[in-house]
Amino acid sequence: MTRPTTRPTTYVTNMHDMSMNESRFGPLPSVRAAVEQGAAQLHRYPSHTAAGLVSALAEHYGVSPAEVLVGPGSAGLTQNLIASLGPERAEVVYPALSFEAYPLMVMNTSCRPVPVPMAGPGHVALDLDAMAAAITDQTRCVLVCNPNNPTGSVVGRDELTAFLDRVPATVPVFLDEAYREFVTDPDAADGMQLRTGRDNVCVLRTFSKAYGLATLRVGYAIVPETIAQKARMTNMVFYPGGLAQLAAIAALEPEAEKQVLERCAEFAGIRAQFTEDLRAAGLDVPDSQANFVWLPLGAGAEDFAVRCQAAGVLVRAHPGLGVRVTVGTDEANQQLLGVVAAG
Repeated sequence: MTRPTTRPTTYVTNMHDMSMNESRFGPLPSVRAAVEQGAAQLHRYPSHTAAGLVSALAEHYGVSPAEVLVGPGSAGLTQNLIASLGPERAEVVYPALSFEAYPLMVMNTSCRPVPVPMAGPGHVALDLDAMAAAITDQTRCVLVCNPNNPTGSVVGRDELTAFLDRVPATVPVFLDEAYREFVTDPDAADGMQLRTGRDNVCVLRTFSKAYGLATLRVGYAIVPETIAQKARMTNMVFYPGGLAQLAAIAALEPEAEKQVLERCAEFAGIRAQFTEDLRAAGLDVPDSQANFVWLPLGAGAEDFAVRCQAAGVLVRAHPGLGVRVTVGTDEANQQLLGVVAAG
């Protein structure tokens, strides 16, 4: 398996890090205040059930607390869910060019990876027909990243509905919607809507991206109660931590949620301008519904990443395929555009 490049292990000063899909905005003042207040209780263990956060999420989405899971980011929850489904079936189907941690998650749970090639112009879209065809009696679950990381493509409502109708009811489908808050396409599928009436659909989201809480590692999943029960049996103890629970609860307050949505609306304009600037510079950049863009540079991906780093910018290269670039601060975006212009 070819690994994408990552940020250096040692801290580099004066670098713009556009490799990790972090928020260009800091945490909301109200959320920061909740964390600062909670710091006085660092000597106390967090709630091992995260009851307050579970209750807040259940109310926010209008579901039963029994259907809510929280954990160390949506990535940690995904691996936990895969492991909880048991050893009887040992294959996991997922898109070939998607979240780089999927293969590792699959192998960590003693499963066999079943990557399915991408489709569409530039091979940046999920091929749901091919993914459905790849399901066998050995399939433990299916992973669908929407919007897809690293290509930024989004699956439409009708397309995903047709796919879910084809998946056997005994095969769980994990809808990884870590970037859902950045979506502006009105036809994009919303897992929270499509899960209704389906006993095999699990929706995973996170506070790491749009909410700007990446360092606290707090994600959540809305899943059928039968799957939630199994996952709780294999969940790590005392995750997420106490400060993460406090921050997430504060982020769900109506005024905070309003501010996050306003930030995402502002961000959509910044993303559109950055995409337009990259295209004007000669790059064939596909539309993105996430907080990053995909540069389909093929064999030139690694060289471009090296040139970026020399210019003070870190990006995520997928060797032989392309480069994922987080839409960053205005200064960072201009620095990246300078590398593109320099050829």
